[in-house]
Amino acid sequence: MTTQTTHRPRRSCLYMPGANSRALEKAKTLAADTLILDLEDAVAPDAKQDARETVCAAVKEGGYGKREVVIRINALDTEWGLDDLKAAVAAGPDAILAPKVIDGGDIDRLDDAMSRAGASGDMGLWVMIEMPKALLNIMDIAEAAGRTRMSAFVMGTNDLAKEFRAITDPARTAFQTSFGLTLAAARAYDIVAIDGVYNDISNAEGLESETRQGRLLGFDGKTLIHPSQIETANRIFAPEEADVQQARDVIEAFADPANKGKGVLKVNGKMTELLHLEEARRIVAVDEAIKVMESA
Repeated sequence: MTTQTTHRPRRSCLYMPGANSRALEKAKTLAADTLILDLEDAVAPDAKQDARETVCAAVKEGGYGKREVVIRINALDTEWGLDDLKAAVAAGPDAILAPKVIDGGDIDRLDDAMSRAGASGDMGLWVMIEMPKALLNIMDIAEAAGRTRMSAFVMGTNDLAKEFRAITDPARTAFQTSFGLTLAAARAYDIVAIDGVYNDISNAEGLESETRQGRLLGFDGKTLIHPSQIETANRIFAPEEADVQQARDVIEAFADPANKGKGVLKVNGKMTELLHLEEARRIVAVDEAIKVMESA
């Protein structure tokens, strides 16, 4: 399964409208780590079926290289959801992204539907965290990761703003509790956590600030709505060179036979415990995976 432990880069997760075949083709040239081919919010009701056929044909055709390909379906309780899921599974993306989940039972139903549709064991299930009930049930949802193929949370901040009747500000004050709950559940159950979108495409400074906030909070990457946002997300969510070097030094220090059995070391003047070794390994793994992506 595609899980956090694989350390696959997901710095930039770009939504692509499923009804736009030119956009789906252009996506093959973009530097996004992940492409989310959208059958839900980006597609009008009367274009749903055509979008489904377009997206599934594009995924079957391939050509997306090492980019992770995810298809966002409509919710199962809509008239399009089950048909979306069956067609998406048959197309063979890396994962399916489901909106509007509210509890662990939803995860079980989605997982069962994917299995019945013939999904391979390594096809992941991602879910949108965008409903108040999802936040109230976040641990119930996260616990489902242990029994299903679910592997990622994606913050749906636009839907949350609507549901909360929130006034949004640059500090994203209205979402801080939602972010904290979701990240705590994600880290407790080894689930990828992706930040929500930034809507003001022309505001590069605002994008930079919000993306840095997401990185500081602990998200693994950011969902995007325009190709111009990719560079910012890729840069900010990549480990900095100094951090990678420190991580390599930590790994080397604990591997030194002279330090065998020690739980605390001083590495480059910094007090370093075994818990830092685990994080050092993660940083190096992510850095190496990014280099593989970029070399391709």
